[in-house]
Amino acid sequence: MEMPDCTHAPANVREAAATWFARVQGRGLSADEQADFDAWYSGHPSHEAEYRWLATLYGAVELLPKARLQALCEAPAPRVKRRSALGMAMAASVLAVAVGAGVWTQLKASVGYHEQFATLAGERRTVNLPDGSTLELDSRSRIRVDFADHQRRVDLLEGEVMFSVAHDTDRPFVVQAGLGQVTVTGTRFDVRRDGEQARVVVESGHVRVQGRNREEAVNLTAGLGTRVDEQGLVAAPQPVNTQALTAWRKGQLIFNDASLGEVAAEVSRYRERPLHVSTVALAQLRLSSVFKTDDTDALINALPRILPVSVKTRADGSQEIISR
Repeated sequence: MEMPDCTHAPANVREAAATWFARVQGRGLSADEQADFDAWYSGHPSHEAEYRWLATLYGAVELLPKARLQALCEAPAPRVKRRSALGMAMAASVLAVAVGAGVWTQLKASVGYHEQFATLAGERRTVNLPDGSTLELDSRSRIRVDFADHQRRVDLLEGEVMFSVAHDTDRPFVVQAGLGQVTVTGTRFDVRRDGEQARVVVESGHVRVQGRNREEAVNLTAGLGTRVDEQGLVAAPQPVNTQALTAWRKGQLIFNDASLGEVAAEVSRYRERPLHVSTVALAQLRLSSVFKTDDTDALINALPRILPVSVKTRADGSQEIISR
């Protein structure tokens, strides 16, 4: 959706801000809407100023008893001297959103929210948080969620998660993954943790990625990614194929000139027992193909037809790729 050019039209700015605020706090934004909102919000200082005014008003709403909020929404509009009628209408719309859409209750519940979620091998799970954010957990993933007054925090303990974060400039959303830390106010991005390392890719919006040295940060926008290594160093931003890297959300494994070692490690995340590669030389073989996450047996059965390898079953039930 495209908002009007409001550079010289304060009333339109206020109206646009109220429209966006109601959508963000009410039903949340799709990926396309989030991108449009980010573009509008950063398009002119007046846009941010009006939106933050509404956010401040909304914060004050939380301090009022719900019965008082309902009474304010139903009361006749008072005469206004200092603010325009449109300004009061915007304020009333914020109250209406808080009461009518149930966001007031939702925000109250999100403060002091603490929970943990996990997935088993081959399982994917979608988690809806009380602030309106949505998390999609891949196979073998574990997270811990802690919401406080001034920060929303998720610790990615293992695995991979796609984050669709509800916009809130007053409460940044922080993801800790190994030695990496990702900070946003509202966007869509994917974080994967491997030991103390982390990979971050952005689908829409922008994020800030930090490593062990919190004073050094990398900013990512849509289509860019970075890695935090085992020393906590953040790599420079690089263009990435976001669709391929997040294909697990559609139940796919996409390998594009990947090493056999990387393939085995990825497949192991979706199986009860790991897939091994017998030698370092075999692990360097390259593979490009697409497979289903819920049918990794098909991938293992296909390997001998694609590469000069065989697959044997070990005594513990795991499988090993050997030279043919």
